[in-house]
Amino acid sequence: MSPHLPTSRPAAGAPGVPWNRQRLRSNNEWLLLELLRTGGGSSRAQLARDTGLSKPTVSAALAELERAGLVRAAGRLAPERGRTAVLYEVEPTAGHVLGVDIGRARLRVAVADIAGTVVARRDVPNRGRTADAVADAVVAAAHEAIAEAGLAAGDIVHAVIGTPGVWDEEQRGVRYATSLPGWGRPGLFDRIGEGLGTVVTVGNDANLAALGEYTLGAGRGSRMFAYLLVGTGLGVGVVKDGELLVGAHGALGEIGLVPLPARPGEPVATIEQEAAADAVVRSARAAGLTGAGGRQPTAKQVFQRARAGEAAAVRLVEQEAERLAYAVAVLSAVLDPDLVVLGGGIGSSADLLLAPLEQALHRLAPMRPALAPSLLGEEAVLLGAVSTALESARPEVFERRTAELSDRP
Repeated sequence: MSPHLPTSRPAAGAPGVPWNRQRLRSNNEWLLLELLRTGGGSSRAQLARDTGLSKPTVSAALAELERAGLVRAAGRLAPERGRTAVLYEVEPTAGHVLGVDIGRARLRVAVADIAGTVVARRDVPNRGRTADAVADAVVAAAHEAIAEAGLAAGDIVHAVIGTPGVWDEEQRGVRYATSLPGWGRPGLFDRIGEGLGTVVTVGNDANLAALGEYTLGAGRGSRMFAYLLVGTGLGVGVVKDGELLVGAHGALGEIGLVPLPARPGEPVATIEQEAAADAVVRSARAAGLTGAGGRQPTAKQVFQRARAGEAAAVRLVEQEAERLAYAVAVLSAVLDPDLVVLGGGIGSSADLLLAPLEQALHRLAPMRPALAPSLLGEEAVLLGAVSTALESARPEVFERRTAELSDRP
């Protein structure tokens, strides 16, 4: 996944871009379209004030955008004096995108219009026993959501898929996806792309969650913010001044692969092996906790029992916090973030984890970033995927629609 997808177009007069009236008109139209997207409905007079463009220029540009199906009249504003003003807004049906979150336990899919509103979604258990079965289940869930939105597959401009691991463009597969056996086999995402029939971008799940949280959640306004995703796997996404950091090979944030200190003769374990959901389940079994019918409890059930005050479960949560504190200490020393947001399946229990995590961090490291729970919860990866797909789709829809308009007789 590219670290940053463009949200603006080259200005007229930039190197390699000829200065002509057609390009200038196009830039004016893009500027107005972005203002309507970010600011909501607005009148021609207000748009002229906000951009410094003349009212005739704004009126002409809005007329072209309306002809292209990119904006629409959204109502009228009756001022205290003067004429009634027409309010314009982005035409949401001008294009649609698809966001996908592939996890070991769940598959989540969302269809959103070009204005960013989710119009259909699916959230289903991941029952695939093979990588191919998981890929096919993603395609099936996506087609169900697309049909629910009243669309055809060809109406999706761009799809972004969030997955554990790091995308390898040369191999056409992901590396380090330890929580999904067989998921690193080349060709799986090409199979998904062919099944969807649209352009697909693959992104690391923690990176997409970080983008979602920065755009819509707890990361807003942070200079350097890290999203710690703790679920069936463990990873980190880092956003600095609005830009996603990915490293030289796309693997920045794969902190789950870092080994933990071990005593001589003991096997070395990684942070992910010791702090992700399976580790909580193993610890519960070792502590003698059992669920209904004598079955071992899930990680979610351990946290539910800790929330109810069960002493053994509380101790397990404190143990989990100690392990996560080591991950945050490493992050703090290397990246010096001003904020670390806790998210993912286990991260959703931040109400139990944050206090013991802060205490453990004080014992471990002199650098102590602010800690906060995710505001997007288990939707962070999916919403990050949708937001990223929109960043790519918006300029594409604009170019396509305005080109079609210029080709009309």
